[in-house]
Amino acid sequence: MKKNLAIFILILCTTVLKAELPDKDTLYMSPDDSVIFTKYISYIKGYSGLPKDSIIIRTAKFFLGTPYVAHTLEIEPEGLVINLRELDCTTFVENVRVLTATVMSGDFSFQNYCNLLKHFRYRSDTINDYTDRLHYTSDWIDENQSKGLINNVTRKCGGKRLRLNLYIMSMNTDSYSQLAEKPELIEKVVATEKAINARKHYYIPTKRIKRKSAKMHDGDVVGFVTTIPGIDISHVGIIYKEGKKVTFIHASSANKKVIINESSLKDYVAGTGKNTGIVLAR
Repeated sequence: MKKNLAIFILILCTTVLKAELPDKDTLYMSPDDSVIFTKYISYIKGYSGLPKDSIIIRTAKFFLGTPYVAHTLEIEPEGLVINLRELDCTTFVENVRVLTATVMSGDFSFQNYCNLLKHFRYRSDTINDYTDRLHYTSDWIDENQSKGLINNVTRKCGGKRLRLNLYIMSMNTDSYSQLAEKPELIEKVVATEKAINARKHYYIPTKRIKRKSAKMHDGDVVGFVTTIPGIDISHVGIIYKEGKKVTFIHASSANKKVIINESSLKDYVAGTGKNTGIVLAR
């Protein structure tokens, strides 16, 4: 049933958007996503003259209450998934930054949004297979910084050296249907993990967060460094300042929707029991 529905959605959407999107890319979406995009553009045009950080916050707030749903990108074969109806922490942050980039470009078209989403989500703007997607947050930040889309400001904001040892994907391939029994793709994942591990990384330890909060900006992407072996970041959100309080907006798995976090950023990190600090991208 799910497979038939996905095929139906694909046929419907490629018929509607065939003239706008590259023929070689598979597109997965619902007609409701186009409606949400149109509502967002109508909403944000009233704020399009504001500074970028303000547009990021306005965009994040547009999605408050949107249901949290995990694994919305895991559709085969690999293609550009557009889902503004349901968000996890990663797709929330990514869509906020992509929609903001759409507004900042001055081109409010759905085609431009799709092109930018692909630009942010995939290495070298290529969708050939599962390994082209930027799966690790550290890699997403590094690659998009190289494209001039964001800037890793962790070190600038008081970060210290962080050594990564990523392997959770390559060592658990049975958990990823796209990788299971595909040695050629697993080799690509191993090579990517090694490349990420070899880079220089920084993080702001939990005890420094409050002291360095003045250097954080509204709209910064915040990633939570985890103690879980083999992975780098366990959760992401958007920095949001309420007076003197620094918190964040995120798609919360606990609350099952997009929310403004009630506790401060520092208290949240200290209270999880599985995070050692944060990384920041602007």
